[in-house]
Amino acid sequence: MKYRRVGNSGIKVSEIGLGSWLTYGTAYEQQAADECVRTAFENGINFFDTANAYNGGAGEQALGAALKPYSRSSYVLSTKVFFRMGPGPNDCGLSRKHIMEQCDASLKRLGTDYIDIYFCHRYDNETPLEETLRALDDLTAQGKILYAAVSEWSADQITDAIGVGRRWNLRPLVSNQPIYNMFERYIEREVLPVSESAGIGQIVFSPLAQGILTGKYKTADALPSDSRAANTSVNGVVKSYLRDDVLACVGELEGLAEQAGISLAQLSLAWVLRHPGVSSALIGASRSSQIIENVKAVDVVLTADLVGEIDRVLKQVEGFAPMR
Repeated sequence: MKYRRVGNSGIKVSEIGLGSWLTYGTAYEQQAADECVRTAFENGINFFDTANAYNGGAGEQALGAALKPYSRSSYVLSTKVFFRMGPGPNDCGLSRKHIMEQCDASLKRLGTDYIDIYFCHRYDNETPLEETLRALDDLTAQGKILYAAVSEWSADQITDAIGVGRRWNLRPLVSNQPIYNMFERYIEREVLPVSESAGIGQIVFSPLAQGILTGKYKTADALPSDSRAANTSVNGVVKSYLRDDVLACVGELEGLAEQAGISLAQLSLAWVLRHPGVSSALIGASRSSQIIENVKAVDVVLTADLVGEIDRVLKQVEGFAPMR
């Protein structure tokens, strides 16, 4: 495993991190969580990500239970706040009230005294930015979180946050967590340049495009029965990728990976990690074998010629933007 600093901060995370969106939460999935976390540690992964909204808090509970056998100082743990966690008018968003209450709730579910990186899961247009950033700064001063971060914020929103933070001498944001993969490249235009200039690292999710970039889906009509796309309760995002032009592109990419002697997943992860502005790529895994294969991507070096061939193939679906 290799490790990178998160932006300009001193904390280091594994280039491959383990996420828990749509993965852990039920009693059956707890066994998978325990096994995957164990395999992650065995392969050098030190970064684990979740959110309060994942399975209504069950995702945090599952990950916290899986991490319990390990020394707290041996891993970096992140979670998030924003989405609705109850029926009340203050049970969502980035108000001081919601942030403070949900941080305490997350700490209890995770079974820990502090959160390493605390993400604002989305931007809140209804709360003054200063209120949000001051709440995060206070949580840092209290030792409940070590670093504050954001997720899927635009370049303008990040710029505004940087300005407010500097004006009030608040601790700086260390990371943004956007979607980023071969088909989702919007951050390259503005988010990456703005973030790099401010020392904010990208911890990206869905680097394998919900499994599309593993090559498991050959046609939209023949979905593996055990795949995420076949699960009618969570398949909305996945199905947005199941288009003829996307799947044709994936087939060509798989051929390039085969020529390079690696898997398509390894090619796709190495492509994401090639950018120095990316601190870590979050994978989801329900089986240990997926982790063992994916971590090998950190040793893959993409040649300029191979990157050029990838770009040529990707131009077939330029402008692709699945819902999220």
